[in-house]
Amino acid sequence: MLRVVFTMLLGLALIAGCDRRVESFDPDEKPEQPDLSRIFPPEAAAPPTGTEAPSMPPAPPGQRRGAPPVAAASGPPIRGSVRLAPGLEERAREGVLFVIARSPEGGPPLAVKRFQAPSFPLEFELGPEDRMVAARPFVGPLLLSARLDADGNATSRAPDDPPRPGQPRRHRPRPPPRITVN
Repeated sequence: MLRVVFTMLLGLALIAGCDRRVESFDPDEKPEQPDLSRIFPPEAAAPPTGTEAPSMPPAPPGQRRGAPPVAAASGPPIRGSVRLAPGLEERAREGVLFVIARSPEGGPPLAVKRFQAPSFPLEFELGPEDRMVAARPFVGPLLLSARLDADGNATSRAPDDPPRPGQPRRHRPRPPPRITVN
């Protein structure tokens, strides 16, 4: 009982304390420009003397002003080959092959390369230009895998896609990595 009374008193206090002075809607009211001088007083608009920022010309069409994008460290490209397990040749003719590099710690792919209707064995090169996010460094140990996809959409799993992607392989410069899709 005490809890119910407390809840009712709390609700009444909230209703009584909510005074937003909202006027009722008038469909015939004409829209007007708000008085911005109440929000932005004129004395706040002028910067202190001697600290004015230099004026910059507008950016050319199609370009932005500001700091250039940060380029992350990048290592050399990875070269290797992808082979198919027996019995998958027919599926591969119409599909798309994704070669994927991930960090061993997990997370989203670091770099991906897409091959439409590949022929096997496929020689590939995956480098910094294939990164998903340019600010992530393309260095260090990487796990490589390959996946065949029937519809070419990396996020979907069609019933006729091979059941498993190629087993991830740790990238080592020598010998070049070989991935088998099975």
